[in-house]
Amino acid sequence: MGIFLQMIVAILAGVVIYTLIGFIPGTDETSVLVPITLTLVLTGVDARVILAFFVAAIITLSVTNAIPTALVGLPGGVMATPMMEHSLYLKDKGLSAVVIKKMAVGSLIGVVIALPTSLILASLIAPYGNFLKQYSSLLFVGGAIFLSLLSKAKILSLLSIIPLSMLFMSLRHLYWGTGIVPEGKNITVSFFLAITIGPLIINLIELFSKSNREKLETDKNKEIIIPKMDTKQLNPFKISTKEEMGRAAISSFISNFLFVLSPVGLTILFGEIMGKSKKGKTEESFLTITVMSAMIQATYISGILIPIIALGIPLSPVSIGPGIALFDAEPVFTTQNNIHHILSFKEMLLPIILAAFIAITVSYVLTNKYASSISNFVLKKIPHEAILGLFISFIILLSYMDAGVVNIFGVLLISIVSGFLNRQGVNYGVQFMALYAAPWIITQLVG
Repeated sequence: MGIFLQMIVAILAGVVIYTLIGFIPGTDETSVLVPITLTLVLTGVDARVILAFFVAAIITLSVTNAIPTALVGLPGGVMATPMMEHSLYLKDKGLSAVVIKKMAVGSLIGVVIALPTSLILASLIAPYGNFLKQYSSLLFVGGAIFLSLLSKAKILSLLSIIPLSMLFMSLRHLYWGTGIVPEGKNITVSFFLAITIGPLIINLIELFSKSNREKLETDKNKEIIIPKMDTKQLNPFKISTKEEMGRAAISSFISNFLFVLSPVGLTILFGEIMGKSKKGKTEESFLTITVMSAMIQATYISGILIPIIALGIPLSPVSIGPGIALFDAEPVFTTQNNIHHILSFKEMLLPIILAAFIAITVSYVLTNKYASSISNFVLKKIPHEAILGLFISFIILLSYMDAGVVNIFGVLLISIVSGFLNRQGVNYGVQFMALYAAPWIITQLVG
């Protein structure tokens, strides 16, 4: 099979897989993207095919993850959470079908603006890649501090950076000291997955408490009404206003220059700033939803393309989290030999542009025409618990592959700590940045 055909197959597979996964409420982006991408990497598939698959996956997931939020009031993933308030308000007004179309338009704008902008920005940054790599640790520390100041729990977030760094490095030194892994090999993939599933692990642990179980017991089924949609209207200029599209485009453009920051933080920030309207609560909610949908796409596209093209190291929350397998998936990829080093800028262009075009086109049409039908199928036929169980088992497997049985308990420890901190307001971005800044921070403390 030729490489072009392989890319097409990979793109379509990414679209199909993450269309179904995206419609399932409560699935985390990192936990559903990393295992499948990592599996693809470890099979030895051509780097262009892997890149095409991943770009198609993130664009598709970013579109479909927002749909459960609009239809049933449940966030599809972490990135959809900022849209909850406005989605629920519009849902109560019977406008869910309109919201989905606005979300699709926002996603389309995000891709159209962010793709060329991030490619140009990456090519401009590339000559300074080695310089930036030298100070990558400081950038991670600075990112952790900046994201802490943006979060609601500012002081706790700042105070948690050093303890988290100590936790990550203590486990690494335990593994080195006992010979579980060779000294100097950093356990990273399973650690950031541990951060990702932290809130879920806390919820599961609480189920062991009888009093907590009793609070959750119910004798009623949750009633979900999925509205029918107008499947004929696909023209984005007739779905959204010029103001909505304009603000979404401006937000998408600016976010490319802030790729090192948390996508969730940026989505909330730009949604609040650019979503202001004097025309009333309904118009303001539509405006915010459109801007946030565009921001989700833009932050993910720039967050993966700029580091992979210009730097070759994960220097953004997206590349540290969902995209880590493209940078560090031993023995196939390492931070010294990954897609950045294997493919030239010209070789990356075709899989990136092809994947983006196919994914956003298919997702836009599917969302506008079949969102109700797909949601109905997923909610009735695919058990939420089965999906969560599948990805937790993936994480246990990857933990074992990283450093054996001991690392499964190490991952559990990190999950408990991270899940607790997450509940207190220390967001994923701060924790991910602390993970990558940990070696430098500990070196400075003991040096």
